[in-house]
Amino acid sequence: MDMKQIKTLVQEFDASTLSKLKITLDAFSIELEKNVGVMSAPVMMTAPVAAVSTPVAAAPVAAEAPLSSDAILSPMVGTFYSSPSPESAPFVKVGDRVKKGQVVAILEAMKIMNELEAEFDCEILEVLKSDGQAVEYDMPLYAVKKL
Repeated sequence: MDMKQIKTLVQEFDASTLSKLKITLDAFSIELEKNVGVMSAPVMMTAPVAAVSTPVAAAPVAAEAPLSSDAILSPMVGTFYSSPSPESAPFVKVGDRVKKGQVVAILEAMKIMNELEAEFDCEILEVLKSDGQAVEYDMPLYAVKKL
């Protein structure tokens, strides 16, 4: 299976009612599982109301999604590496200005090292993952400010 097929499979699994899926083809194997014990509150639709100019306290924001910035997201499931080798300096660090197409990390998937390139010019605000950490599709890796 190529990455496009895997990405499509993950999206279709996510949209399905299945809770577990395991596929094995020759030397390739993938296992997907959802947390089905977690229930969310039902969404209620209401009519729009007039805006009130009362100040509201901001809710705490998770470290993975900074409020005033964009992010560089993982395009696949894999293992995150910030440098080409353990002895090397990281591709980028906080404060660096990155050009579109510049390599910012390596994602290892199925024993293949994939270079992750920036899709836009930006400044690195925060590195959200550490070397060797497992990442998922669309998971924020870097908090950035688009330039």
